[in-house]
Amino acid sequence: MSSQLIFFMLAALSIISALFVVFSRSPIYSVLWLIVCFFSIAGHYVVLNAQFLAIVHIIVYAGAIMVLMLFTVMLLNLNKETEPHKTNLIKFAAIITGGMLMLVLLAAMRSTELTTYVAPERMETGFVQNVGMKLFTDFMLPFEMTSVLFIAAMIGAVVLAKKEKH
Repeated sequence: MSSQLIFFMLAALSIISALFVVFSRSPIYSVLWLIVCFFSIAGHYVVLNAQFLAIVHIIVYAGAIMVLMLFTVMLLNLNKETEPHKTNLIKFAAIITGGMLMLVLLAAMRSTELTTYVAPERMETGFVQNVGMKLFTDFMLPFEMTSVLFIAAMIGAVVLAKKEKH
């Protein structure tokens, strides 16, 4: 099978599972579909000859992050009858934050160029060392921004799970 066909099959699986994540009625099913999406993304790494990143992706995202997501789903009170409604200030802050994220993503997409993929040549040193060097030199800012996003997600989960005083 050609790598292009495998890529398109994995891309279709990623998109379909991501849509199921968004449109599933049960949060547990959404989490399970997200695991399928993570595995399909790990398949993309394998096609790109980045086996180390695929394994790390499975361990970190499909393992640790999904456990945190399941705990968050179990921590939230998902009964619509007893669910306290959030204030308009929190809704407005969520809209502003989502809009800012969309602007950042659009700016990042605007600065990219669409080129054809050229497979990299084999390197002399170990693959893990190359990833570490690239991660802590060229991609230090995105790496640190990801940690800030994880902290924001944890704060959001605590705010959502906090019981409001009546």
